[in-house]
Amino acid sequence: MAGYNLEAIEAAPLKEDVDIVIPTIRSLDFLEQWRPFLKHYHLIIVQDGDPSINIRVPEGYDYELYNRNDINRILGPRANCISYKDGGCRCFGFMVSKKKYIYTIDDDCFMAKDPSGKEINVIAQHIKNLETPSTPHYFNTLYDPFRDGTDFVRGYPFSLREGVTTAISHGLWLNIPDYDAPTQLVKPRERNIRYVDAVMTIPKGVLYPMCGMNLAFNRELIGPAMYFGLMGEGQPISRYDDMWAGWAAKVVCDHLGFGVKTGLPYVWHSKASNPFVNLKKEHKGLHWQEDMVPFFQNLRLSRESDTAAKCYMELSNMTKEKLTEVDPYFEKLADAMVAWIEAWEELNPPVDGKDVKAK
Repeated sequence: MAGYNLEAIEAAPLKEDVDIVIPTIRSLDFLEQWRPFLKHYHLIIVQDGDPSINIRVPEGYDYELYNRNDINRILGPRANCISYKDGGCRCFGFMVSKKKYIYTIDDDCFMAKDPSGKEINVIAQHIKNLETPSTPHYFNTLYDPFRDGTDFVRGYPFSLREGVTTAISHGLWLNIPDYDAPTQLVKPRERNIRYVDAVMTIPKGVLYPMCGMNLAFNRELIGPAMYFGLMGEGQPISRYDDMWAGWAAKVVCDHLGFGVKTGLPYVWHSKASNPFVNLKKEHKGLHWQEDMVPFFQNLRLSRESDTAAKCYMELSNMTKEKLTEVDPYFEKLADAMVAWIEAWEELNPPVDGKDVKAK
């Protein structure tokens, strides 16, 4: 079984195929620490909040910087689908990118070290995850069978060993865990110190809480489904932008036959957000997730939805039909989902009339 060639990936880090998307409201001094690994890549920075504030980007980086004025100018009447004063604004960067892969990171995340003390090259590990197959149809008890030093275990059907194309690589975090406000309040001093040296495929039909602070995905395969919702200022909910995108994208991946991996690589999450502020932002979501999760668990997309964009348009109709009874907000969200796809297709017309379809 051929394993990963990490040295080859690190020597040729696919810099022409990767964009780094960063949402921010502050100067990006954290990039100084990331320079050894991110200096090779093009950055797309989405400035949240007041567009008159000057965002400082360290010298030497190749980047584009977009603020709210740019979003309004580029998207016109559809600009309202991009969240304001919420990390979900990052999905505008997904839309304007033209690269195969996206890596998105929060501005309070820094390089972590593995147990040997070596700094973790997050891009190299995410590319490893995305460039090798996933195994969503049957769980391998040695986790990722395409990794060096492991393989498929006895009893794993040979008909499933080819795996499927990986669309999403979900990385984790050391130090500050990604907790909701109630858990933050009861465990204010808890820190994640466990480095688990593993990557695994999330099984088909299983949802997961996707965190957007250390995330990579194949934009060509799943980009239109990576919409981080309509949240933040003016909306009754926040801090569920990446949750919504994760649930939706996982359902679309399952339908189209793509895989999702989670585990390595780790980043160091440096700043714990205020749990009282978070509770105000999350309290609707804490109730609504009890309806949203079953909604995604039970929905079935039609055979006609054979691209991520078509899947997401069908999902918008289902959202309006099924979730509006939970709260009128979901009708507004469903309309924003439509505007998102319309804007995506305007900025990303299919090449030669073709689009990435299910196999």
